[in-house]
Amino acid sequence: MKKVIQTDKAPKAIGCYSQAIQSGNTVYLSGQIPLDPATMQIVEGVEAQISRVFDNLNTVAEASGADLNSIVKLTVYLTDINVAPLVNEAMTKYFKEPYPARTTFQVVALPKGALVEIDAILVM
Repeated sequence: MKKVIQTDKAPKAIGCYSQAIQSGNTVYLSGQIPLDPATMQIVEGVEAQISRVFDNLNTVAEASGADLNSIVKLTVYLTDINVAPLVNEAMTKYFKEPYPARTTFQVVALPKGALVEIDAILVM
């Protein structure tokens, strides 16, 4: 059984996907890019983009009845792997230990010219 998680407080999907899907006690959060939900525009600067992505993920997690600390797995996509330390720094502000498992990739490009995209799996 699948339950759609949707909130107007996070950016609307820019394709044919859901913000998140819950199956049992697991919630699969679609990749978030640094779109400001009010304007649907990418925020400027890599640090601001990383923060915006975590804020967007948190908003979707909250819509599911959880929060970022319920996340067990993150996948981080960066157009420049050299900014991975900035992701680490941001994670210390958004997560408590133990931190989620994580995979980080450098990619050629992301939607709308974003510098970062992150998807997640959380357990209720």
